[in-house]
Amino acid sequence: MGNPTSSRREWIVIALLLGITLAVFWPVQNHGFIRLDDDAYVYDNPHVNTGLTLANVGWALTAMHAYNWHPVTWISHMLDVEIYGLEAGGHHRTNLLLHLANVVLLYLVLKRITGLGWRSVFVAALFAVHPLHVEPVAWVAERKELLSTAFLLLSIQAYARYAERPGVRRYLEVCLLFALGLMSKPMLVTLPLVLLLLDYWPLARLRQGGMTPWKLVAEKIPLFLLAGASSVVTLISQWGGGAVVTLGGFPFGVRVANAAVSYVRYLVKTVWPAGLAVPYPHPGSNLPIWQVAGAAVLLILLTVAAVRIAGKHRYMAVGWLWYLITMFPVIGLVQVGEQAMADRYTYATLIGFFIMLAWGIPALPGWKGGRRKGSAVKPTAFRLASVSLACAAVLALAVSARAQVSYWRDGITLFTRALSVTRDNYLAHNHLGVAYDDAGDPGSAMEEFRKALAIAPDFAVAHHNLGRVLLLRDMVDEAIAEFKTAIRLAPNDARSYHNLGYALDKAQRPDEAIEAYRQAVRLQPQLGDSHNGLAVHYYAKGLYAEAWKEVRLAEQCGYRLNPDFLKALSAMMPEPEKKPR
Repeated sequence: MGNPTSSRREWIVIALLLGITLAVFWPVQNHGFIRLDDDAYVYDNPHVNTGLTLANVGWALTAMHAYNWHPVTWISHMLDVEIYGLEAGGHHRTNLLLHLANVVLLYLVLKRITGLGWRSVFVAALFAVHPLHVEPVAWVAERKELLSTAFLLLSIQAYARYAERPGVRRYLEVCLLFALGLMSKPMLVTLPLVLLLLDYWPLARLRQGGMTPWKLVAEKIPLFLLAGASSVVTLISQWGGGAVVTLGGFPFGVRVANAAVSYVRYLVKTVWPAGLAVPYPHPGSNLPIWQVAGAAVLLILLTVAAVRIAGKHRYMAVGWLWYLITMFPVIGLVQVGEQAMADRYTYATLIGFFIMLAWGIPALPGWKGGRRKGSAVKPTAFRLASVSLACAAVLALAVSARAQVSYWRDGITLFTRALSVTRDNYLAHNHLGVAYDDAGDPGSAMEEFRKALAIAPDFAVAHHNLGRVLLLRDMVDEAIAEFKTAIRLAPNDARSYHNLGYALDKAQRPDEAIEAYRQAVRLQPQLGDSHNGLAVHYYAKGLYAEAWKEVRLAEQCGYRLNPDFLKALSAMMPEPEKKPR
C-alpha cells in the first residue's frame, strides 16, 4: 500500500496547482470568439458548426483545411459544438480544462521520471501561469497546441513505462499516443529526439546493460517514420493552401536571421514577459546585423556551456536542447504566414527551460545545509531565500498572466493592445479592422485596413478585407479594384476570387463573375457559396443541368441554398436522379 501521508501531500499539491491556474484563467469562459482563425476552425466552418456527425468525422480525417492535417483537433471542436453549440464560453472552457489537465500531467510525468516532487511542482507551476501561455489557452483556435502537448506528455509517460520494462505492447502505446499528437498538431514531430534526450537524463538508459546510442536511435525508427510522414503531409498542405507565402517571400538568409533573433527573444520574454502581443510582424531584412550576430553568438555559447557542464549537470544539456529542438519546427526556417514569432509556440518548448531552472537552482553553492550530530539537515539562508523568490516569481507571473488574459476578451481589445506594444504592426491593424467590421463599424475598419496598407502596400489580405468593406458600402468599382490587387499579390486565394465574383455580380458583369467563381472553386472545391454563385448564373443562362450539378456540390460543402431558388430551378427542370455512389 502507498504512504497515506505522501498520497495526501500529492493531492494537496495538485489542488494548489489547479487553484492557481483557475485563478489566472477563469475569466476566459466569459470571452467571445475572435475572427482570427476561430471562424475557420469553428463558427464559420460548416463541417464543424454542424457538430459531430459521421460525415463531419470523415471530412476531418481527409481534409487539409486551415493549412494542416489535424483530424483530432477538428473532432474536438465538433464535440464542443455538440455539447455547447456555438456558445463561445463553452469552447473556451474546454481549452481551460485541457490546460488544467496538462499542468497536472506535467507534474506527474516529471515526478515519475525524476523521482523529485518539489522541483516537478515548480516546473508545473511556471508552466501553469506563465504569461506566454495565455495565448494558446485564451484562443479557441489554438486548441491544437493544448491537445498536442497533452499527447506529448502522455507519450513520455508511456515511454517511461516502456523504459522500465520494454515490450511490444508498451511500445505500440507510445506510437499510438504519438500518432494522436501528430493528428492534433504536427509540431510534435520532434518527440523522438525528446525521448532520446530523456534516455540521457533522467532515464539514464545508456547505463542499462547492452544499450548503446545507436540502439536507442534504432529503437525509435518507427517514431521517426511517423514524424517524417507527418512532416510531408504538413508541407503538402501548407504549400498547397498557400500558407507558405509572405510579403514577396523571405529569402532563406532573412529567415535564418529572424530564427536566431527569435530564439533569444523568446528567452527574454520568458524571463521578462512584457509587451506580449498577437501577432508580431516579421521584420524582413530590417534586423540590424549586430542583433543577428549577437543572437547567434549567444545561442552558440549557451549550447557549448550546456554541453560542457553536462557531465555533472545532465539536466542543463537536456533542458537547453529540449528548448532548441522543440522550437525548431516553428522557428520560421519554413515561413508560414507573416508573423516573426508567436507566444503559443512556447507552450511545450519552455518546459525545457523550466527544468533548467528547477534543477539548476538547487545545484548552486550554498543550497545544501549542514547537519549537526543527531539532527536533521538545516536549510541555509540561501535555500530559504531561493524558495521565497521562486514562490514570489510564480505569483508575479500569475498576476501578469491574469492581466494578459483580460486582453483576449474581444478582438478590438486584443489588437488595440498589440498596436500599443509593437511598431509598424500591419498585421494588427488588419485584424483590428476585421474586429471593427464585425462590431458594425465599417468606417473604423476601412481606416485600419488603409493603415495596414500604408505600412505594407503588398499585403494581399488587407486589400481583400478593404474590398469587402467597400463592397458592403456599395462602393463596387473600388471593391473590384481591391480584389483584383489581392489576387495579383496572392493568386491562390480562393476567397478573393469569390468576393470578386460577388462584386462583379453587383456590377452586372455576369460573364466575368462566372469566371471568378470558377477560379474560386478550382482553388478551393469546398467553397459552397461559390458553387451557389455558379448555380444561379447557370440558371439565368438556361443551363439547368450545370446549375443542378453546382447545387449538389454546394450542398456537399454544407452550404444552405435559397429554397425559392431551388423551387424555381425545379420548375424549369426537375432535379436529375442522383447516381448511387
